[in-house]
Amino acid sequence: MLTLTQALYDRIVAHARADHPDEACGVLAGPAGTDRPERFVPMLNAARSPTFYEFDSQDLLRLYRDLDDRDEEPVVIYHSHTATEAYPSRTDIGYANEPGAHYVLVSTADADGLGEFQFRSFRILDGEVTEEEVKVVDAY
Repeated sequence: MLTLTQALYDRIVAHARADHPDEACGVLAGPAGTDRPERFVPMLNAARSPTFYEFDSQDLLRLYRDLDDRDEEPVVIYHSHTATEAYPSRTDIGYANEPGAHYVLVSTADADGLGEFQFRSFRILDGEVTEEEVKVVDAY
């Protein structure tokens, strides 16, 4: 189960809506070993695409150096789907390289009247996708 604060949930949703119609992406960092997301780190979608996202390699390098300096790890890796449901695509599954991370997908298809808003979390390990419950709390 992924537990995150309402404030972090709201920031992910706001980022996804602000970048629509392009996919938004980012990370929630937390203290190493805790599985507790605490810090919102929005990233630039270097692909600037409505159907694909990728982190800029230099931004990603800076992020991992910063995580190391703070003794943090990526607890959540999030991105949005702009015209499809919030479920990992084959590309998403192929790029999932953080075995301990929660992969959050937000669908902003509702912004175009294409469907209902969705906020879902998954574990992706060795190509296998498992959906998990999302619990939103006021504070930890």
